[in-house]
Amino acid sequence: MTSPMASLRVLRRLLCVTVIIATVTALVVAKPTQEKKDRVHHAKDLSEHPHDDAHGYEYDHEAFLGKEEAKTFDQLTPEESRARLGKIVDRIDGDKDGFITHVELHSWIRHRQQRYIDENVMKHWKEYDLNRDDYISWDEYKNTTYGYYLDEEFDDVEDKTSYKAMLTRDERRFKKANQDGNLIATKEEFTAFLHPEEFDYMKEVVVQETVEDIDKNGDGLINVNEYIGDMFTPDEGEAEPDWVQKERQQFSDFRDLNKDGSLDTSEVAHWILPGEVDHADTEAKHLIYETDKDKDEKLTKEEILANWNMFVGSQATNYGEDLTKKHDEL
Repeated sequence: MTSPMASLRVLRRLLCVTVIIATVTALVVAKPTQEKKDRVHHAKDLSEHPHDDAHGYEYDHEAFLGKEEAKTFDQLTPEESRARLGKIVDRIDGDKDGFITHVELHSWIRHRQQRYIDENVMKHWKEYDLNRDDYISWDEYKNTTYGYYLDEEFDDVEDKTSYKAMLTRDERRFKKANQDGNLIATKEEFTAFLHPEEFDYMKEVVVQETVEDIDKNGDGLINVNEYIGDMFTPDEGEAEPDWVQKERQQFSDFRDLNKDGSLDTSEVAHWILPGEVDHADTEAKHLIYETDKDKDEKLTKEEILANWNMFVGSQATNYGEDLTKKHDEL
C-alpha cells in the first residue's frame, strides 16, 4: 500500500525538506525502521562533509564559501580559484587595513551560512505571496498549501485526520512565528515559521511538536517505550539490539532528570535543544591557525593565497580528472 508520504511531500513542498518539521514523521504511516533517529537539534554545522583536513578540505570550502558557491568553485581552474579568492579577501577586509582578523573572518563565515536560509525562503516567497504585497498572510499560506483539500474538506486524502492535524499544527506555528499577532508574516517571521530552530522564541514550538510526535498515549509526556518506539520498531520475534538497550539506559540516566519515568516538556527541551556551538567561530579559528605563518593571529592576503586550496579548492591535483568525470556524466 502506498504511504501518504508521497502526496504529503507534494502538498508541503518546501516544508517537507526542512528537517526540523517533525509533522511529517508523526502524521504519516511509516514502515518499521531499524535505524536510530536523532531528534537532537544540533547547532547547524557548516557542511555535511567530515572536518578532516588529512583527507580533504571539502568542509572548509563549504564553510568559507557556502554550499552553493563551493560547487561553483569546483568548476574553476586553480588559477581562476586563486583570482576569485583574492577578490573575496578584499571584501572580508572591512577596514581595509590589509589584515583579516578573527572578527572579520567569523563575520564572513556566518554571513555565508545565513545566505542558505535567506535564499531558501526567497526561493519560495513568490509562491505564497499571492497578492505581491511583500507579506504572506496565513490565508495565503493556507490556501496555497491546502487549497484544493480545504475545498473538499480533506475527503480526497486517505488519512483525513492526519491532514487536518497538520493544518492545525501549521496554523499554530504560523501564529507563534507572527510576533505582532496580525497573521501577516514579514520575511523574518516567515523565516521563523520555516526554520524555527534558528529563533529562540520558536524553541517552545520545536519542543511541543517533538512531544506530539512521540507521545502515543496522549498524556503530554514521553515514557520510555514511546521514546524507544520513535527510534526502533522490531520485527515480529526480533530481540532488541544492544544499542536499544543502551538507549533505555540513556533514558533512565540522562533524559529522565526527575526520575519519574517520563519526560515532560522541560526534559525534552534539555534533550533536543542542547547548548549552542558556534561552528563559524570554530572554523574561523581553525583557518587562522592553519594559515597564519607568522603567528600574529591575523591573516594577510598573501598568507591566504599561499594556502588557497584550503579556502576555495583543491583542484591542483585532480582538475583534469574532475573534468573527465563531469564530461562522462553528461
